[in-house]
Amino acid sequence: MAVGLVCWLGILSGAAAEHWDTFADTWVATDALGRQLPGAAEAGPPRADRTVGIFYFLWLGKHIQGGPYDITRILAQDPDAMQKPDSPLWGPLHAPHHWGESLFGYYLTDDESVLRKHAQMLSDAGVDVVIFDVTNQITYPHWYRALLRVWGEMRAAGNRTPQVAFLTPFWSPRKVVLELWRDLYSTGQARDLWFYWDGKPLILADADLLAAHEEFGRRNTPAQLQPGHSLAQRFTVEQPFHAVGGSFPTFHTTNAGVTLKLFTDETPARLVSSRRFTNVTDNAWLLLTQDPAFPPGQYILEATDPVGTIGWWSHTDDVQPHGQALADGQPVPGDRTLRWSRFDAEVGRLREFFTFRKPQADYFQGQTQPDMWSWLEVYPQHVFRNARGEKEQMAVGVAQNAVNGRLGAMSEPGAHGRSFHQGRTDPRPDAVLHGFNFAEQWERALREDPRFLFVTGWNEWIAGRFNNFNGVRLPVMFVDQFDQEHSRDIEPMKGGHGDNYYYQLVQYVRRYKGVRPLPPVKPRRIRVDGRFTDWRGVQPEFRDTRGDPVRRRHRGWDANVQYTNNTGRNDFVAAKVSFDSRHLYFYVRTQDPITPPSGTNWMLLFLDTDANAQTGWLGYDFVVNRIAPGSVERNQGGKYAWQACGKAKLRQAGDQLELSIPCAALDQTSPPAQLDFKWADNCIAAGDWTDFTLNGDAAPNDRFNYRALFKSSP
Repeated sequence: MAVGLVCWLGILSGAAAEHWDTFADTWVATDALGRQLPGAAEAGPPRADRTVGIFYFLWLGKHIQGGPYDITRILAQDPDAMQKPDSPLWGPLHAPHHWGESLFGYYLTDDESVLRKHAQMLSDAGVDVVIFDVTNQITYPHWYRALLRVWGEMRAAGNRTPQVAFLTPFWSPRKVVLELWRDLYSTGQARDLWFYWDGKPLILADADLLAAHEEFGRRNTPAQLQPGHSLAQRFTVEQPFHAVGGSFPTFHTTNAGVTLKLFTDETPARLVSSRRFTNVTDNAWLLLTQDPAFPPGQYILEATDPVGTIGWWSHTDDVQPHGQALADGQPVPGDRTLRWSRFDAEVGRLREFFTFRKPQADYFQGQTQPDMWSWLEVYPQHVFRNARGEKEQMAVGVAQNAVNGRLGAMSEPGAHGRSFHQGRTDPRPDAVLHGFNFAEQWERALREDPRFLFVTGWNEWIAGRFNNFNGVRLPVMFVDQFDQEHSRDIEPMKGGHGDNYYYQLVQYVRRYKGVRPLPPVKPRRIRVDGRFTDWRGVQPEFRDTRGDPVRRRHRGWDANVQYTNNTGRNDFVAAKVSFDSRHLYFYVRTQDPITPPSGTNWMLLFLDTDANAQTGWLGYDFVVNRIAPGSVERNQGGKYAWQACGKAKLRQAGDQLELSIPCAALDQTSPPAQLDFKWADNCIAAGDWTDFTLNGDAAPNDRFNYRALFKSSP
């Protein structure tokens, strides 16, 4: 406990970071299923060398073609609609359809209120970096600039936000990487938000595919490479080049391997480069690379030492000028496939600027070379190692569009949905609420314990409508998202599983990264006189996000829908608790002067006196200030219903408020061993958990509570 107190006191003395540390890892919460977040005792101490990233989508609004078309609502209206491609309920072919509705509505990515909420929720969860999906050749500059601006404003106020990085197209990243370089990174815009890995900004891209290339890809013969033999291609290049290689079939097998060697075509030949390739994908382009570039000249590219079944795609005609196919060093008719990448000075700068990790698109294959990362895999996920052989990265997914060992559509029977675990879909009616797939993947990741975990994902929400995918044809198909079960967003949804997956994410991030211990309250004698000086020695200080009262005004997906919420009023900044033998004392500070008392939503203090979420309303046994300043009410029947039971002494001046509550009013003879509490202003509307997320300001955020440990004497 002493270490935790030192951490808190260090922040208060100004000895720590430039950011406003809210100590969110010490907050407590219980989700709708009764699952409690682990604390320091369960999660262990913080580990600074563990990092969590989450897949984040910028495309909500870029691709609007009418709607929103909500698949779940459509199927509720017509359960047979999946067999009716001409149903007027569907949007056009290829048009994006929502699988469900976010708690924040059918929003657009540049909605500033939503962007602020995302940053706050992800930071509270312990997520270090959001990884933008730009795999479809669009970089979404309007949308990421809106995010960078809003998150930059939050950082200027002292708040923590995740860093940012990009996942680029798997097989053709050149266009996207160059756009990101020219539009963002080369300008230095939002530099403090860039995510660094191994000392440089991280980008998930195959660096070998960045340069413009010359390709001789005609093929009609898959020449198989036999053990003890070699296949080769003689070629001439008239300018410097970064990479050279060929296309290699594995004849639909797995676990194939080969060694590529590059020789100068001279006597005697000189070995220029060599590399061993393992776990080769069928028909993959395998490339030898070099920085600085290979010089122009005449070369021979040779393949040897096969493992498993592997060949080299070739053509029986002569398709390459100055080229010649070889077998065991002797000329044979035709040419082999060949690709070489030209030297490009701009690409050279990129290769020096970024830390590259080649993204693996496949859900099943695993790593095929060092310094690859996965984004989504089926269980059991592979460990991806770096060039030093360290366990560097793994993927953790909510669900996967995998069907019987192949890439499929989420709408196909047998897809790995949220309830898929232990090799099958859990049949229980409420299984989708629990996140069994997500939990199974997290448990494996925790056992392997790599340095980085890539979580898929946060806010995808939409998928195009198709009628065929990967060799399967159906009247209506949705590939990446389909319905509540067959979707992979963690962002809270309206109805359904609500925020269950968010708190499941928080739980596992804590178990992976560790948690700071919560120090006990260090009390002082308090006089409720509106002067507040006697609170200076009280520790700890419980903190809240700055600048987060809800103020929203932005159009939705439907141009006729305007999302408006002006409930944001008082902005909580910090709170404290003290006690003596007969009273509990509470203090709160806001960013600006506190508004005059108004209605039943002004400066509410919720108390969970038994630290038990199963009693009271959302666990709260008492509420203060609801019907009038200083009123104390006891919960009735677990609903949002209250009955007067006492009075608190209250003083407020400027941006500060303090009050004292007799223990007797809380059915206590003395302060309890621990107490959970929450401040809320102008939040309550529906009388359920969504109020703390959608309205006003709550301290701490969402379902979280502060926990006060009473173990000292004033």
